[in-house]
Amino acid sequence: MRHMFPWIAAGVLLAASPASPDEILVDGVAAQVGEDVVLFSEVIAMVAEGEKQMRAAGSRDDQIAKLRAQGLERMIEEKLIRNEVKRMELYASDEEVDETIAMIARDNGLTPEQLEKSVSTNNMDFEDYREQIKEKIEYQRVLQVALIPQIEVEETAVRRLYDQRFKDQPDGGDQVHLRQLLVPVSPDKDADAACAEVSAAAERIAAGETFEAAAFEVSVVAPEQGGDIGWLHASSLAAWMAELVAKLEPGEVSPVNRQPFGCNLLKLVERRAFEPVSYETARPELYSEIKQIMMESEFMIWMEELRKRTYIQRYGYFADAAKLDTTAVDPADSEQGALFQ
Repeated sequence: MRHMFPWIAAGVLLAASPASPDEILVDGVAAQVGEDVVLFSEVIAMVAEGEKQMRAAGSRDDQIAKLRAQGLERMIEEKLIRNEVKRMELYASDEEVDETIAMIARDNGLTPEQLEKSVSTNNMDFEDYREQIKEKIEYQRVLQVALIPQIEVEETAVRRLYDQRFKDQPDGGDQVHLRQLLVPVSPDKDADAACAEVSAAAERIAAGETFEAAAFEVSVVAPEQGGDIGWLHASSLAAWMAELVAKLEPGEVSPVNRQPFGCNLLKLVERRAFEPVSYETARPELYSEIKQIMMESEFMIWMEELRKRTYIQRYGYFADAAKLDTTAVDPADSEQGALFQ
């Protein structure tokens, strides 16, 4: 199970808790954590949206049980952290909550009043929302006290990650920002049919429809992003793609292009000179990335220590379901683990 750090994320509008599923459940105690309890209904509410999607996809009962078990483990973690907040008396003041809510509103382009209205629209009492924010501030505070002193990012690790990411980057040249609309050939669709779809999309774009809207409707390449395939160095483009892009000015769309794998349209969003990423430029982001990985590793160790010294008992359904939650990953086994060896 991947652990979720309760950081306050700037630019993110926190959503209301999901509603409980339609099924009727008899409530009871799912687990005891020290002197606290977690109710069955609380776990079901936490995983409701994910469970709804899984049931719609035809997931098996054991898969649903595993989801619920993971939800319970997250709630147990929250109880353990909450106990540490109380033990260390790391409480957030009303002023700190107000400042954080103002920051969330600002980062979402809202006034505090508009944010409050938005929260109410999502069927959450604003005082409950304030309490959630207060808890998140306190959780962040206790994690900083418990984990930050254990974190020391070595410069050699940052340099190693830089070499992995950028050692093969070009020395110069051009890079292009592209959008692609692709309809592939398949057993049910030959090249003529694929190109007919792309040609129809090209006609709509020529008539004023945005490339993004057309790509969202018919493309298999990043449809949710309007076909955006990001920045690519000119030397990395396939020959057919480089030939099309060379003839385009920013904002222009290519002719329909037929390839053995399907039919394409390309849009050149922007072209600029490529500037190699220096170590000094990349270092802050790479440092933060490694620090986050180390934080997750330390969190797992710390959480295990809290579990060992706290009475935790799962009951009934969850006593068996917990055995299905076998998704924990040792940080040393991850791709990033090699950075610290």
